[in-house]
Amino acid sequence: MNQPAENQPQVSLAQSSPTVGTFRERDGALEWSGRQETVLIEPWGPDAVRVRARLGGPVLDGLPGALLDDPPATGSTVKIEDGHGRLTVGTLTVDVSAEGRLRFVRTDNGAELLAEERAHFWWPGPRLYTAVGNGHHRLEQRFAAYDDEKLYGLGQHQHGRLDQKGLVLDLVQRNAEVGIPVLTSSRGYTLLWNNPAIGRVELAGNGTRWVADSARQIDYWITAGGPADAQRRYSAVTGRTPMLPEWAAGFWQCKLRYRTQDELLAVAREYKRLELPIDVIVCDFFHWTHLGEWKFDPDEWPDPAGMVRELDELGIKLVVSVWPSVSPLSENHPVMEQRGYFIGTQYGPVAHADWPDKQVASTVQVAFYDATNPEAREFVWSRVRDNYLEPYGITSFWLDAGEPEIKPGFQENLRYWAGPGLEVGNMYPRENARTFYEGMLAAGETDIVTLNRSAWAGSQRYGAALWSGDIPTDFASLRRQIAAGLNTALSGIPWWNTDIGGFHGGNPDEKEYREVMVRWFQFGALSPLMRLHGFREPGMPLGPEMTGGPNEVWSYGEEAYEVLATYLRLRERLKPYVLKVMREAHEEGLPVMRPLFLEFPEDQAAWSVDDAYLLGADLLVAPVLTAGATARTAYLPAGARWTDAWTGETYEGSAPVTVDAPLDRIPLFLRDGARLPINEPIAE
Repeated sequence: MNQPAENQPQVSLAQSSPTVGTFRERDGALEWSGRQETVLIEPWGPDAVRVRARLGGPVLDGLPGALLDDPPATGSTVKIEDGHGRLTVGTLTVDVSAEGRLRFVRTDNGAELLAEERAHFWWPGPRLYTAVGNGHHRLEQRFAAYDDEKLYGLGQHQHGRLDQKGLVLDLVQRNAEVGIPVLTSSRGYTLLWNNPAIGRVELAGNGTRWVADSARQIDYWITAGGPADAQRRYSAVTGRTPMLPEWAAGFWQCKLRYRTQDELLAVAREYKRLELPIDVIVCDFFHWTHLGEWKFDPDEWPDPAGMVRELDELGIKLVVSVWPSVSPLSENHPVMEQRGYFIGTQYGPVAHADWPDKQVASTVQVAFYDATNPEAREFVWSRVRDNYLEPYGITSFWLDAGEPEIKPGFQENLRYWAGPGLEVGNMYPRENARTFYEGMLAAGETDIVTLNRSAWAGSQRYGAALWSGDIPTDFASLRRQIAAGLNTALSGIPWWNTDIGGFHGGNPDEKEYREVMVRWFQFGALSPLMRLHGFREPGMPLGPEMTGGPNEVWSYGEEAYEVLATYLRLRERLKPYVLKVMREAHEEGLPVMRPLFLEFPEDQAAWSVDDAYLLGADLLVAPVLTAGATARTAYLPAGARWTDAWTGETYEGSAPVTVDAPLDRIPLFLRDGARLPINEPIAE
């Protein structure tokens, strides 16, 4: 329970400034009000507070956000004196000036972590509300900038930067660009912008500014502490990921696309004939009768029950693609439209994208179900349950195009059950994952994994795995995935992967691309999830008949095959370790793919390493990211002794080392004598 301050006045008028504000202590929280604005600062978990600010009345409860409804019980101390207010929660103290400016400091020594900053000495102040009608405002929240600060997180982006200081990032969901508004600072704080509104964050040299294009109040959460502790606290207030099922920790085989049941089964049988490890095979889009009917087309998939039965006998899990879009040809379209289950529009028709469908020569205008509507979620799940789960036992789904992929992406024109598009648009992918998580739980299933192309803060609590979207197929793209994965990890999403080899193209017969594939496959084997996918050449135009070139481990020539098979077997040997680290994500909220500074925050050099990472605490991975490379230089953090997993040579941390990296080797280093079955199996 929050502890109220002792011997403190309930109300205090701050008289030390021309801007007079009123302070109140409210059950362990601190409230400031002045000039029609109210700011409420509440303890929200250990060493953390939630800040809400609103113009025109008290702050509102129940608005869409990422925080769980009930924060961990936390003690606090409130002091109101000399025209100032102060709230202390563990290692974090919030000082509030007479005019309502907030400053976040370390409790033990008063060192500033973050402070609000005015845009101008007269107007506007650190918080700006510009009316856009009906009680909504364009919101701006300004903080000071610090020359020595490095900033991480903010979801998944393809700019290739780990430290995002100096960037401007849209807070919006797009294919391969995933906006998750949580930011970790090298200064010792982590901040969640608890607002699903469309907007942006500006990490400039002269200030940090968060912007929501249209919302009803400012809302953010901040905690003090190092990056590992911050991850623990952030996951505690937004929800931790379930425990990853064992099958999902292995190898996933996928391509765009297996067009028939026979094609898919032939690939599964070949993996088993070659005695190659495989845990999952994916049935991609256009397997359906019509988009939004969520069932197999019997002309191409005549015996799903027999297919699933054979895959089960082979020890392979079937994952099926489910899109949130609904064709007007779908049997579900009339009833969903009549019941209001689609995302609405302020102006114009309901349709949101043009898309090919079966039995029609041209594209049709498809709608998207409104995943923020509980009844719409229940309806969609009922169709998935009746057409996949109950008749065939299919329990895992690939949630593609779940941004949603609206064309054009004018959130201003959208109307969701939860609110206007500008106010709530970013939460859609999380609510889409929620459809399947809650549906599976209601059906008695507990091993829940969905593969998602987009996410928002809190997606992890609904069993959502994220992949990095439809990306290019070259070394430059591979290089960008390291930063993308690490910033995703620091955004609370521990289940992450890429399309091994990239998505758009790649010719299996070209020597240059085969090298890309080998190096990417090595990286994939040491990623949180390992999944081979892509639209290989020669491709076909988008439509129900389309498929791409071959994309199995034997598709890239004999030399590549030997290397890929080796890393399939390495992944299989590492599954117990991967699952151990996944349990840390489930129980503690720690990421699986970790920037070096998460384990070694005192090593200043570690904060700048953007081309390597730790898989769990014990294994440093340094992927080869350039064509033709046969050696790799990697930085080994101070504070540990490192062993080359291939050669056994040991190194003291705090310096870069250069090691051999022929085509069949990704540099790997073991921490402080850790033993993992990399070079050969380790007997238990």
